[in-house]
Amino acid sequence: MAGGMDLGTGGKGGKKPLDAAINLVPFIDLMAVTISFLIMTAVWTQIGRLQVSQAGGPSAEDTPPEQTKTVQLTLAITPEQLVLTADQSSFEPIPLSRNDKGKLDLAKLTERLKQIKEQFPDQSAITLQTDDKVRYDVLVRIIDECLGNQLPQVSVMAAG
Repeated sequence: MAGGMDLGTGGKGGKKPLDAAINLVPFIDLMAVTISFLIMTAVWTQIGRLQVSQAGGPSAEDTPPEQTKTVQLTLAITPEQLVLTADQSSFEPIPLSRNDKGKLDLAKLTERLKQIKEQFPDQSAITLQTDDKVRYDVLVRIIDECLGNQLPQVSVMAAG
């Protein structure tokens, strides 16, 4: 006598067909939503990216020296103040302070960067020398200020 598995057909000797219809509509909906989400987040990662290079290393965009007037612009960042130097001549230190809402007040830095851009319109590079104790959000705000004042080539290096 041969043993078998009861498929619940109820009849003697009858076999239940093993073909089953699988509904693919929920799977297709899930894939459509997932692909849409991935496409949208890919756009936002491009917008939110900072272009920062490490100072002292080879640059990705080495351009030949031209007849443009630029200076070596360096911004030293400590938790208390900012010190801007242009070709070894230092400006008055800018104290780091926060406004009434707790937001970092960088109006004096913006003013100084605009003065430098007026004197040197071809200036596009700045080096940020940051102390280890400087908070990351402060560094990002300063980088944003530099980018907003037409200084797109931002290099970051450790102070010291």
